[in-house]
Amino acid sequence: MSNTDYGFGTSESASEGPDNRADYRLTATARATLELESEVPGKALKNRGRDLVCRIRDISARGMCLFSPEPLSLGALLPATVVLGDHPTPFVLMVEVVWCRPNRSEFLVGVQIMESDGTGYVEWLDAVASAMEGE
Repeated sequence: MSNTDYGFGTSESASEGPDNRADYRLTATARATLELESEVPGKALKNRGRDLVCRIRDISARGMCLFSPEPLSLGALLPATVVLGDHPTPFVLMVEVVWCRPNRSEFLVGVQIMESDGTGYVEWLDAVASAMEGE
């Protein structure tokens, strides 16, 4: 998927690029933890893996825009744990990085949520639908 197929952002700033997303977006008090490096089973504490905590700018049924402290590689498939404001349990998802660009002292990152076995994909869709209905 290319940047022209999928995009995030608002029309408030031309420097952010066009908004090509088909889904309505919601702003939310939320954070995503991306697993950049997996834990090595049976290894010492120094091989525990590496996570990156990102603030979420906005969400939709099929994606999110994140504020990241570091750039992420386009096309990277990353396990993510997302905590949404009042939702009682975190969502375990698989995301693909579809774009990344500098934004002041951090980076804006667009990720697409991938349908994947063993993740909370269906629960995510339900939660976003409920939020859009104002429940």
